[in-house]
Formats: sequence, structure tokens, C-alpha cells
Amino acid sequence: MTTADDAVRPDPGAHGEAWQPDLLGRAFEARELVLPEGARATLVRHTPSVAPDGRPARVAVLAVHGFADYFFHPHVAEAFAAAGHAFYAVDLRGHGRSWDSHVAAGGDPNLVPDVAVYAQDLDAGAATIRVAGHERLVVLGHSTGGLIAPLWASARPGRADALVLNSPWFQHNAGLPLRWSAVALAEAVAPVAPRAVLSQLDDAYARALHVDHGGEWPFDPAWKPHAPFPVRAAWFRSIRRAQRRLARGLDLDVPVLVLTSDRSTSTEHLTSDTVLDVAHMRAIAPRLGDDVNLMTIAGGTHDLSLSPPPAREEFLRAAVEWVDASV
Repeated sequence: MTTADDAVRPDPGAHGEAWQPDLLGRAFEARELVLPEGARATLVRHTPSVAPDGRPARVAVLAVHGFADYFFHPHVAEAFAAAGHAFYAVDLRGHGRSWDSHVAAGGDPNLVPDVAVYAQDLDAGAATIRVAGHERLVVLGHSTGGLIAPLWASARPGRADALVLNSPWFQHNAGLPLRWSAVALAEAVAPVAPRAVLSQLDDAYARALHVDHGGEWPFDPAWKPHAPFPVRAAWFRSIRRAQRRLARGLDLDVPVLVLTSDRSTSTEHLTSDTVLDVAHMRAIAPRLGDDVNLMTIAGGTHDLSLSPPPAREEFLRAAVEWVDASV
């Protein structure tokens, strides 16, 4: 398996098509990012925040979503914009706005055989942001994005100036015996049947968030699935290898903020983390580097930015204030 250190670096000039109107409305634009071997990701920007006074904002924030997810969070962009920071988000290859090109090339939606290739997506997004004239880059990673981002920052010193990790997926949410057996199964199956389905992503959390099921958020249920979603062998093997690499320690030389809910449960989807175990995040966070801050958001859901008030406001306030003070 390749690692984030081995991922091919794309041409920083290969930024795809021109900016186009985005599905989130007139305050947002999107453009394709052309990646090695014809892959595509999508970069979204909040246009009012990029250069509010005719000059590029000094600090840019790049949001990286989780597994089976995409960017649909205008309120997060607006919170950082209100503090004077430019806001961008990437839909990784195979996710959301990047779904069609990935599937047309024969890929599985939301999945790649090796998550190390996402380093290429972040390279291209970061290069585009730097070309726009922003001096400092903060990567805001959620869940799987919170696993990918620190590995990328470790492999690419100097490309990010700080990390904010929202409920990062540092460890598989299972007891130790089950984790061992899951790893053994993935290692055995992936070489011979990389697309074999090992399990399914439960849909209860996504349903609880959606407006059609009593939640607040009108996201596209095709892009953030409301039906159980397959977890395939090669993808899961690469996730577990990435988690083990991170757990050994990264020695990051940039400040890091890790935010979690105050508790994990199995059923309270809107006011606790029902996807991951917050204890895993808290235990592993100090291994990222020497400048790691850990903050707890009481009553937060898995994606803290989608929590009900007042947890949502607390998360946004904490993240913005930390960026203001640290970058």
C-alpha cells in the first residue's frame, strides 16, 4: 500500500475548469481540480470571503468532509467569513460534487482502494488557495477528513499552517477484539477481493440530521446516504493502516485543535457522537505533535457543526477564536 508520504504530487498549475456557480447559491462557486491519472476533485469557495476589500484574505480555511459526505455547510463558511477569513471546501474524489466523474471512470462512490491518494486532492486544493494569494492555510477536517488532514500535513511540511479537527476518525469504533478481527479480515480479503463488502455504514445518524426526518439539514441523501452504504475491503484496510500510522505519532510542527462531543452513545444522534468513540479521539490527539489543544463541546453531534444550538454555536465560536489566536 502507498502512504501519504508516497502519494504523487500534482502539478500546482493543474486547477481544472474556471469557477462556476455552485449548488449552494450565489455566495458560492466551484471548480474542478484535475488530479493525476485523470481523477477529479471539486473545490468550493465562499466568494464574499475570498477578497472582501479587493485583496486576498490573509487566512484561508479549507474544509475536508468525512466518509460518504460532502460540503453543504454555508453557516460554517459564514462564521469564518465574519472573522475575516476566506473559506474553501473540497469534495474529495468520488464524493458529492466529484461523484459523477469518479463513477464514470469506474470507481465506487465514496470509496478508493487506498485513502493515501487523497493527499493529491488536498495538494491541488491547497495549491489553488495559495495561488489566490492567501498567506496562511488552516485545514478543517471532519471525521475521515480529520484522519486524512494530519497525515497529509505530516507528509507535506509547510503546506498547512494549522489544523482544526472536528470529531476526527482516529480509531475504529469497536472493542479491541473486534478491531483485531476486522483488521485480520481486511488484510486477508483485500489482496484477492478489494471490492468485497465487509460491512455497511449505518444510516441512522444521517437520517436523524436530515430535514425530512425531523433534523435541520436539507442535504442530498444520495450524496450523504440515507441507506446502508457498503464498506469494501481495500478501503477499510487502508483506513486501518492510516489510523495505525497516526497512532504511532506524527510530530506535527503546526498547531492543532481537536474538538469532540462530550460523550458517545448508540442512539442519541443529535446530542452525542453515535458514529465514533470520543475517548479514542482524546487518547490519540496528544500524539499528533507538541502543540495540540483538545476542546469538548457539550451536547455535540458527530459533525459538531451540525449540532443543535447551543452546541453548534459553541463549536463555531471555539474554532474561529482558536484560528484567530493561532494563525
